[in-house]
Amino acid sequence: MAMITADPKDVPQVASFSFTPEYMAKVEEQIAHYPPGRQASAVIAVLDLAQRQQGWLPRAAMNEVARLLGMAPIRVYEIATFYTMFQLRPKGKYLLQVCTTTPCWLRGSDAVMKACQHAADGETFSVQEVECLGGCVNAPVVQINDDFYEDLDEASMNKVLDAFRRGETPKPGPQVDRQTSAPEGGLTTLKGE
Repeated sequence: MAMITADPKDVPQVASFSFTPEYMAKVEEQIAHYPPGRQASAVIAVLDLAQRQQGWLPRAAMNEVARLLGMAPIRVYEIATFYTMFQLRPKGKYLLQVCTTTPCWLRGSDAVMKACQHAADGETFSVQEVECLGGCVNAPVVQINDDFYEDLDEASMNKVLDAFRRGETPKPGPQVDRQTSAPEGGLTTLKGE
């Protein structure tokens, strides 16, 4: 099973990192949102860009972010290790972030986690247990890369994973008969004007 953990001490690192011209333009755009001397406020956005370019956040990328923003590297490491959105080790093509907090757990996230763990191979799928993804009304919820898949059970999670294996992108959102967070089966009240 390819579970993602936040402990990078045993992860082989890359020798160097620099932003491509395309990503550097995005970095400069993010820094420009803040007044001179306050560029460190862009740290989360710039770390995200580094991760999107590299696929994960090696120490060399964090050091480059620190250099660009005029921050001590330890300040950048503190941020990167605090947020589960940052991956400090290589991951599969699809990162399955499974919410297992109380609302998701009460609605069956254990079975969803089991399906994800069974699929985890480190190359196509990696799995990470996370705290609340904020979609409690549609629990259980799994974030796959940038998209949320909601109202899951083991069978529907397997269908989503099978679609990714076939090279398809399944429709994000509820995996049951529900529009966003409306009641399943459609509205039952307030149907008219």
